[in-house]
Amino acid sequence: MMDGAGIVLATAGSFVGTHFALSHPLRRPLVARLGEGGFSGLYSLVATITLGATAWAYWVAPITEPLWAVGDGLWALSTVLMLIASILLMGSLFRNPALPGAAKQAATAQARGVYGITRHPMMWSFAIWGGSHILVLPIT
Repeated sequence: MMDGAGIVLATAGSFVGTHFALSHPLRRPLVARLGEGGFSGLYSLVATITLGATAWAYWVAPITEPLWAVGDGLWALSTVLMLIASILLMGSLFRNPALPGAAKQAATAQARGVYGITRHPMMWSFAIWGGSHILVLPIT
């Protein structure tokens, strides 16, 4: 039997796993079968169920002792990471080649700003944000 942390990890893994599966290997065959609207509905339903299960698992999991002590050094590191995450997030909002109508422009333009660093600055900002928060709240 899994403990609270195991259930949280399993449900979070199902959220991430279904996101990747539906975004990459299963997308094309499902769109061909269900159409774009049907696929979007299925994708939204799966995401809602798995994210809801993760939130529920976190809510019912017992509170445990922190995995490590958090001192000034980790707070300083987390602050620097949050600054980087903020820069990537704000930079992703300007000249974003993924925005509607930007595809033609992006094909001919050279990557500048945060897009010169990474193709997915918003996703990196979310990941860094999450990691910096885990550093200063290490509970299971």
